[in-house]
Amino acid sequence: MSNNPEVTMSPLCQEIESNGHTVSVNIYSDGKGQWILDVVDTDNNSTVWEDPFKTDQQALDEVLDTIKQEGIECLIGQVYTLDE
Repeated sequence: MSNNPEVTMSPLCQEIESNGHTVSVNIYSDGKGQWILDVVDTDNNSTVWEDPFKTDQQALDEVLDTIKQEGIECLIGQVYTLDE
């Protein structure tokens, strides 16, 4: 028997393309009723928001807002941990 909890992925997970760059948006349950936002670029660099979100839709809205305000480039090529 494994001690690793099963990861529940949100149906809102998707790839987003902007300005010639693509990122994978991964939203998954933290096992405590909240959602983790993890964005991975094509070089497998990961940006994870430090604070969980109450809903998977809030997590998706956050990454879409980040891309709109700062550009997708802020999620490319570097490893970051972002606060909500």
